[in-house]
Amino acid sequence: MKIKIEGMTCQHCVMRIQKALQEVPGVLAVQVDLKKGEADIKVQDGVSPQILISAIKNAGYESKIL
Repeated sequence: MKIKIEGMTCQHCVMRIQKALQEVPGVLAVQVDLKKGEADIKVQDGVSPQILISAIKNAGYESKIL
Protein backbone atom coordinates (compact mmCIF):
# COMPACT_ATOMS: atom_id res chain seq x y z
CA MET A 1 0.00 0.00 0.00
CA LYS A 2 1.38 3.41 -0.93
CA ILE A 3 0.60 6.54 1.03
CA LYS A 4 1.46 10.13 0.05
CA ILE A 5 2.82 12.11 3.01
CA GLU A 6 2.96 15.89 3.22
CA GLY A 7 5.23 17.92 5.46
CA MET A 8 8.35 15.74 5.55
CA THR A 9 11.49 17.89 5.36
CA CYS A 10 14.33 15.75 6.72
CA GLN A 11 15.52 12.31 7.76
CA HIS A 12 14.13 12.89 11.28
CA CYS A 13 10.65 13.16 9.73
CA VAL A 14 11.22 9.87 7.90
CA MET A 15 12.26 8.10 11.10
CA ARG A 16 9.31 9.53 13.03
CA ILE A 17 6.82 8.30 10.42
CA GLN A 18 8.48 4.89 10.15
CA LYS A 19 8.30 4.46 13.92
CA ALA A 20 4.65 5.52 14.05
CA LEU A 21 3.69 3.08 11.28
CA GLN A 22 5.72 0.18 12.70
CA GLU A 23 3.77 0.49 15.95
CA VAL A 24 0.48 -0.22 14.16
CA PRO A 25 -0.55 -3.88 14.71
CA GLY A 26 -0.39 -5.82 11.45
CA VAL A 27 2.27 -3.68 9.77
CA LEU A 28 4.96 -5.99 8.40
CA ALA A 29 7.35 -3.54 6.71
CA VAL A 30 7.65 0.21 6.13
CA GLN A 31 9.74 2.07 3.56
CA VAL A 32 9.52 5.88 3.62
CA ASP A 33 10.96 7.90 0.70
CA LEU A 34 11.70 11.52 1.62
CA LYS A 35 12.22 12.69 -1.99
CA LYS A 36 8.97 11.20 -3.26
CA GLY A 37 7.06 12.05 -0.07
CA GLU A 38 5.68 8.53 0.05
CA ALA A 39 5.53 5.51 2.30
CA ASP A 40 5.33 1.97 0.95
CA ILE A 41 3.77 -0.23 3.63
CA LYS A 42 3.33 -3.99 3.71
CA VAL A 43 0.47 -5.04 5.98
CA GLN A 44 -1.38 -8.18 6.99
CA ASP A 45 -4.88 -8.72 5.64
CA GLY A 46 -7.47 -6.72 7.54
CA VAL A 47 -5.32 -3.67 8.35
CA SER A 48 -7.39 -0.60 7.51
CA PRO A 49 -5.75 2.19 5.50
CA GLN A 50 -7.51 4.63 7.84
CA ILE A 51 -5.50 3.28 10.80
CA LEU A 52 -2.29 4.05 8.91
CA ILE A 53 -3.50 7.55 8.04
CA SER A 54 -4.34 8.12 11.72
CA ALA A 55 -0.89 6.95 12.84
CA ILE A 56 0.75 9.39 10.42
CA LYS A 57 -1.55 12.22 11.57
CA ASN A 58 -0.69 11.49 15.21
CA ALA A 59 2.98 11.81 14.25
CA GLY A 60 2.20 15.31 12.94
CA TYR A 61 1.86 14.81 9.18
CA GLU A 62 -0.94 14.79 6.62
CA SER A 63 -1.33 11.86 4.25
CA LYS A 64 -3.59 10.11 1.76
CA ILE A 65 -3.75 6.70 0.10
CA LEU A 66 -2.34 6.59 -3.44
